[in-house]
Amino acid sequence: MRSRVWGGTAAVVLGGLLAAGCGGGGKDRADESAGKAVSGGYPVSVTDCMGAKTTFPSAPKKIVTSNASSLELLLRLGAGDEVIGTGFPPGKGTLPDDLDAQAQKVKALSDTVIPKEKLLGSGADLYIDTFANMNMGGGMGDAPTGEEFKAAGIRHIYLKSTACAATSKSAVTDLSAVEADITSLGAVTGTSAKAKELVAEMKEKTDAVQQAVGATAQSARPTYFFFDYDTGTKQPTVVCNRQVANAVITLAGARNVFADCDGDYRQVGWEDVIAKNPDWIQLGVRNRGSGAANDKAFDEAEQWLKSNAATKGLKAVKEGHFLRIGSEQTTIVGVENADAVETIAKTLHPGKVG
Repeated sequence: MRSRVWGGTAAVVLGGLLAAGCGGGGKDRADESAGKAVSGGYPVSVTDCMGAKTTFPSAPKKIVTSNASSLELLLRLGAGDEVIGTGFPPGKGTLPDDLDAQAQKVKALSDTVIPKEKLLGSGADLYIDTFANMNMGGGMGDAPTGEEFKAAGIRHIYLKSTACAATSKSAVTDLSAVEADITSLGAVTGTSAKAKELVAEMKEKTDAVQQAVGATAQSARPTYFFFDYDTGTKQPTVVCNRQVANAVITLAGARNVFADCDGDYRQVGWEDVIAKNPDWIQLGVRNRGSGAANDKAFDEAEQWLKSNAATKGLKAVKEGHFLRIGSEQTTIVGVENADAVETIAKTLHPGKVG
């Protein structure tokens, strides 16, 4: 089961940190420094896409996450003890190292989207959505309304870098929105110090890559196609210029062959991919939980491209220019977006990136 369900545009998102108050009778004070956490404690406010605020007078104590990606971020921040449940739970072995053991202790409220009544009755004081308008179909009923969340005492926020990607007004070419999400989550959960550390580590990696390949002219950058194998092969789903994958590819010194597509995702025909004739293809598959299972999935994706009449003649296929990097690292908000930048750059620009 894929760890995402696509729907419409989110009305509320976890934006860059707007305000964090201290003293002065608890009055909020705005931070004007592009969403960076203000020291001084609560209240903390975050904004949505329309500029409306959600304010936290104190750190949430009972958090429910929509899926594995938002759960992973909380675990990395050190806020895992406050998570009481999740949807789309991570499979055993799919999260790195010690995070996996922590994640397996979190109660799975659903293997997919958490049903409305179960979510409202969970006892949560915060629900974090990774994606816009998680589809509550398939007999699970409608998603809770804002009024229903409020009546249940649940603050409902989203991760901006993914939830608002489809409606972004410009192409996403860096990881600033991802970093802002981490910063905001840190402020909301009282883990700003750890958030700062995580963001600094990401910046160190991407800055090093930029120093090495950032000045490479567009015409000298290899073209790159993210093959989302798990969405099916009948009609490819491609990443457009509003998706975080576009930023990962761009930062790595490559050209997303579908960067001319405004939005986050789009279904195209294989004739469109053939027309692009990419230099490199990333075999995007979900983490299966073990190295052996992952290798098998990558093998299957590569073999499909080599044996399919529509794709076996592609330049990248004929030259064996494949990258085996998981979908999650590339398309879903997380600290490993920076790792994907580094891995792609090292492959496409050997000798330039240390």
